[in-house]
Amino acid sequence: MPSSRKALAIVLAAGEGTRMKSDAPKVLHQVAGRSMLAHVLTAVAEAGVESVAVVLGPGRDDVRAEALRLAPGAMTFVQAERLGTAHAVLAAREAIAAGCDDLLVLFADTPLVTGATIRALRAGLAEGAGVVALGFVAADPFGYGRLIQDAAGRLVAIREEKDASEAERAIRLSNAGLMALDGARALDWLTRIGNANAKGEYYLTDVIELARTDGRDAQVALAAETEVLGVNDRIQLARAEAVAQDRLRRAAMAAGVTMIAPETVFLCADTLFGRDVLIEPHVVIGPGVSIGDKAVIHAFSHLEGARVGAGATIGPFARLRPGAQLAEKAKVGNFVEIKNASVAAGAKVNHLTYIGDADIGANANIGAGTITCNYDGFFKYRTEIGENAFIGSNSALVAPVKIGAGAYVGSGSVVTRDVASDSLAVARGRQMEKAGWAAAFRAAQAAKKTKK
Repeated sequence: MPSSRKALAIVLAAGEGTRMKSDAPKVLHQVAGRSMLAHVLTAVAEAGVESVAVVLGPGRDDVRAEALRLAPGAMTFVQAERLGTAHAVLAAREAIAAGCDDLLVLFADTPLVTGATIRALRAGLAEGAGVVALGFVAADPFGYGRLIQDAAGRLVAIREEKDASEAERAIRLSNAGLMALDGARALDWLTRIGNANAKGEYYLTDVIELARTDGRDAQVALAAETEVLGVNDRIQLARAEAVAQDRLRRAAMAAGVTMIAPETVFLCADTLFGRDVLIEPHVVIGPGVSIGDKAVIHAFSHLEGARVGAGATIGPFARLRPGAQLAEKAKVGNFVEIKNASVAAGAKVNHLTYIGDADIGANANIGAGTITCNYDGFFKYRTEIGENAFIGSNSALVAPVKIGAGAYVGSGSVVTRDVASDSLAVARGRQMEKAGWAAAFRAAQAAKKTKK
């Protein structure tokens, strides 16, 4: 496809999605940790499309904000009335009138479309077609519009189920809805589409007939059925999530990640992996996670907004919250939670521990049951633990506090003041012992019980 061709993508995002039964607009519901709108805009960028226009519903500042977050230069337009797909596209009339070679019409509730497929639509225009419609071979085409082709494979019409003949209903080549139009003719064709139909709406599919009337061919580009899955309710949202997860797992494994039970691992669209990473079963990875070479994520761990260094080990049953940063060969063990904290190279946080708003030095050892007391009900404070420090089990470090390099904190201590390097801090009640007390207590209690 010539790089000189200028493209405009119009993303239709005005649907409220009443079948979602949600206060949120449909296109902001997430698949693989990313809104459906964000998935489509990402694919548009991957396809090398320079200009983007997003068509919103009235009052949808939340959709506008999401569009501008992903595509800062995007134009936004409001579709005040819902009078069909062609009417929705014409909401962006100003952007179309500015001119382009390739006009792409995409749907924000079709989140699995890829940049490669968008490029295939553009390629048809570069070869001389006036219109390129995206189609798929449906396992069960019931309910879909059928793509009617002539003997040469040119697209003749898109026939809706209710209007199709018996022979046409037997066709499995179905309409995905996405379309590319010759930008030089698009506005003329769109404004000529009428609404002489049962619903009184303006259908984008009518552009096929208009293009052919003007002597321009229409073509079909093909995609997998799973790629063009539209999402209108929570059931379809779950189907889209399953497809997205399968894609992400396959891509990760192809890039050198081992997943023992991939169907139990859940990823985000932005998850980054190094090579030779091992992921055990039942791991959930949320947005903003990167995992370095040869790291191991043990079973039943949950990571979000975290960076895991090369050779580090996590879990089992560990939780890394946003801001967790683990350096090379750091270790976070079972039932440990890390939040907004750095764990330097070789440091160990092995068991039953909460580390929040803290910096742990290289090769430090944090004993079981340790917590950083980082919140006083109003403000957060940091704890600093020096390299090679040793924090005994069941200790509470009350921030703000610094534990020096090589220092020891005795088990069961509540530390409220800084500890100097290479010092021992013990902050707990003194042990008392009464000889024979236990035997006397048992005898007295046994006598009471016998008397009763």
